[in-house]
Amino acid sequence: MGSSRTVGPIAKVRAAKPTSKSRGVEPISEGRGVEPIRWKAGRLRLLDQRKLPHKETWIELRGAADTARAIRDMVVRGAPAIGVTAAFGLALEARRFRVGRVLADFEKAARVLAEARPTAVNLAWAIERQRQALLALASGGEEPAPAAAARLLRTTAEDMFAEDVAANRAMGAAGAALLKGDVLTHCNAGALATAGYGTALGVIRASWEKGRRFGVYATETRPFLQGARLTSWELVKLGIPVTLVTDGMVGALLASGRIGAVVVGTDRTAANGDVCNKIGTYTIAVLAKRHGIPFYVAAPTSSIDLGCATGADIPIEERSEREVTHIGGKRIAARGVSVFHPAFDVTPAELVTAIFTESGVVKGDYKRGLARAVASARGPASKAAVAKPRARKATKAAARKSARR
Repeated sequence: MGSSRTVGPIAKVRAAKPTSKSRGVEPISEGRGVEPIRWKAGRLRLLDQRKLPHKETWIELRGAADTARAIRDMVVRGAPAIGVTAAFGLALEARRFRVGRVLADFEKAARVLAEARPTAVNLAWAIERQRQALLALASGGEEPAPAAAARLLRTTAEDMFAEDVAANRAMGAAGAALLKGDVLTHCNAGALATAGYGTALGVIRASWEKGRRFGVYATETRPFLQGARLTSWELVKLGIPVTLVTDGMVGALLASGRIGAVVVGTDRTAANGDVCNKIGTYTIAVLAKRHGIPFYVAAPTSSIDLGCATGADIPIEERSEREVTHIGGKRIAARGVSVFHPAFDVTPAELVTAIFTESGVVKGDYKRGLARAVASARGPASKAAVAKPRARKATKAAARKSARR
């Protein structure tokens, strides 16, 4: 492999006026209507993504248990969005923390949230960042006051929300210039999968905001149809031309010469550059390699797990048979059939052309380049992302001490 190349830091993206219209499409909108998470006056509301594109329904959450349920049932999905939502869930739960038992109550809530979905590393990352903030508050050895803990967890969650949007925009700027021709994307890695703007779709948006004009092909993404329901919905709202294809059409599409690049998101990227993303991503990467098409991954540093050596170490969530045997509540498969339903697959680093992060573009030696990208990511987020295991143990020890009181 060649040496890594990290370009950055990246300046904030400013929307550019298009030089001309393309295919009769109006200039790109700001996408202000695409908000998966709303936090206002201490209230957390989620756009129920299960109902899209037919209905825009909002669900209000009140604590860790219903936040975990919303994550597990895919009211909210997408690794960055899951992480930010979990952080707010802990902030909500903090209102129930008891005097003298704050750390124990936190750990109980953290366990409930951590078990919601195992693959997306942002969930564990967000919980760990809140844990580290709480540990710092208790650094004098005294149990934090519940009110102070609640304020701190709320502020930290708000910071994570703002940082995710900024990271998405920087990542978009980093990768925008590399997109050539029409683009294929898989699943949904747009504003709906983040706190706002998007990862893979953020790169596409940034390219359009710079005045480039091209079309996007979106896979339907069986069995949950994130591409058909969510990516298509987002791109239509943004005014970017989108063509929907079934997952089985990807080989023919790539062989046709219509696609200049593939860009996808990631739920967890291992230290060596192996990428875990929605099931079907690996297949697309193999086909892209076969046809000489660049395969790009948009990976915020919060989704890079330096503690995970390779993709073989990533736990793969298996979801219910019903999501495969039914569509819209109606059975489509024969009764009695067995179902194999891993929600994610792992794409080996050798199939990845480059990884876009908020710190810049990483190529070649992913182990070194990704470590540099995480280290150079600004703000407290990068510090929490690489927090040492002994700090976590110290927090849990303090929580056990609190529980014995």
